[in-house]
Amino acid sequence: MSGRRDTFSALADPTRRGILEILRDEPSLTAGQIAAEFPAISRAAVSKHLGVLREARLVRVREQGREWHYTLDPGPLEQVYEHWLGSFAPLWDESLTRLKRTAERPPPGAAR
Repeated sequence: MSGRRDTFSALADPTRRGILEILRDEPSLTAGQIAAEFPAISRAAVSKHLGVLREARLVRVREQGREWHYTLDPGPLEQVYEHWLGSFAPLWDESLTRLKRTAERPPPGAAR
């Protein structure tokens, strides 16, 4: 599988996106701390999600004693933006330009 496809597959799951959001806000967390943020699923399930994120290189892991500490690696996200989401930027610019024109247009019947 290509790196981008791995990234997209990893991002497809809402739990994995949630893990990335948590790691965006906290510089380093243990697997247990991450699992505690998802009480509706088992710690083993969170571990599997972390494995997918590791394989997609979206998180880095550092072993410290008996604990594994996870940090976000934004590199693959930047690649997704540059190679895929960035291609939609002209559409956003066009939409914002239309919105600006509409917002600045005087209301119907207004004196000029």
